Amino acid sequence: MKAAIVTIGDEILIGQIVDTNSAYIAKALDKIGIETHEMLSISDDKQHILDTFHSLQNKADVVIITGGLGPTKDDITKKTFCDYFEDTLIENEAVLLHVKSIIEGIYKRPITQINRDQALIPSTAKVLFNKMGTAPGMLMEKENSVFISLPGVPYEMKYLMDNEVIPILVQKFERPYIIHQTIMTYGTGESLIAEQIEEWEDNLPDFIKLAYLPSPGRVRLRLTARGTNKEELQTEIAHQVQMLDELIHDIIVGYNEDEPIEVVLGKLLTEKKLTIATAESCTGGKIASTLTSVSGASNYFKGSVVSYATQTKIDVLGVSKSTIDEFSVVSAQVASEMALGIQKLTQVDYTIATTGNAGPAKGDSVADLGIVFIAIATPTGVFVEEFNFGQPREKVIDRAVSKSLELIYKEILKK
Repeated sequence: MKAAIVTIGDEILIGQIVDTNSAYIAKALDKIGIETHEMLSISDDKQHILDTFHSLQNKADVVIITGGLGPTKDDITKKTFCDYFEDTLIENEAVLLHVKSIIEGIYKRPITQINRDQALIPSTAKVLFNKMGTAPGMLMEKENSVFISLPGVPYEMKYLMDNEVIPILVQKFERPYIIHQTIMTYGTGESLIAEQIEEWEDNLPDFIKLAYLPSPGRVRLRLTARGTNKEELQTEIAHQVQMLDELIHDIIVGYNEDEPIEVVLGKLLTEKKLTIATAESCTGGKIASTLTSVSGASNYFKGSVVSYATQTKIDVLGVSKSTIDEFSVVSAQVASEMALGIQKLTQVDYTIATTGNAGPAKGDSVADLGIVFIAIATPTGVFVEEFNFGQPREKVIDRAVSKSLELIYKEILKK
């Protein structure tokens, strides 16, 4: 089973919006055993769309298109579908009633001709009913390919994928099983991990593949098994993960791609009934933002001070001016006082503090660019570690955030 995903819209091609639809669609297809072999973003141009359809015809079993289903003149997907499938548009009564209920019932205004045109559908298309909006999805077949057109609005697309498209594809096609298992690691680069697990990787069964997915401060290891026996795949994946755990247990923080370290840390803090706060300088509040992105973070996260300016470290966190004068604002001593200052201010169990030179300029410090001090205050004391995360600025900040979460996670695990 092969799928192609096509996003239509000049706004994507000029970088005005980011295409998140393709990622969602690919993930949904993968869960039911359909591999995405191609993703394309194309312009709102009739001939370009037709050429794309022709190029994918019989090459992909499923072609999913998003965008171009709105009510305005620049939305041409439905008319182009009619040209490609040699069909004509007809008014769909059920869709028209739905459009009327939204326009007249919710927006409290008379329906216009543009609104009515939303109910025009190719006569031979299967309508995918869109409860989230006025633009219905469409399914049409030609030779060995199924073409599915969905709205570009993300929440409408997601509704149709989950409630219309996936059930149809599951019923229509016999598919292999694809089982993924992601192992989340922190603190070690992919090349070092590859050296540690080389023998294990070389002896993986043929039906299991390993992928390294690195990002600043962390590496995801994704095992993918494909086959017709789901139980056999799951058993072998579990066995391989157990063997991997024995090799790199000290850097593994989780086994679910949907549970990065901030989620795992949040569960640990909740389980142990502990609280946390942050004092950030070079990371600019990104650690706090990462922690609070997790639902339920209010149970353990109590606050943050983004002391970006030197004077704020003194006035709010109580960092000694003499410490700054003697050791510099980017130093282990200042990081330590920041961590203890936020701990006193918020009365929490654990705190994280960061101070460093993210670049490209040094600011108030003489420390080299890329130098970051991370302090962790615990109920019994404080410790500080120094890192050189190099450049550019974005890399320094991202790696500092990942390392901070890794350090505090491992520290809490000791208790």
